[in-house]
Amino acid sequence: MPQRVLCHGCNHVLYEGPELKPPDEIIQQCGGRCPKCSRKLSLLPLDVEVKPVNKR
Repeated sequence: MPQRVLCHGCNHVLYEGPELKPPDEIIQQCGGRCPKCSRKLSLLPLDVEVKPVNKR
């Protein structure tokens, strides 16, 4: 199942792909901040929304 991880502040796509990646790995790849809005990324989810990804 594909995974898409978005910044909570600006909805920038931090990761999208077929493999499930742990959140700490995605945060580390981004340097701890969203590359678009510079918001600090956290391992503590404020809210989590799970929905299917539309295939294009």
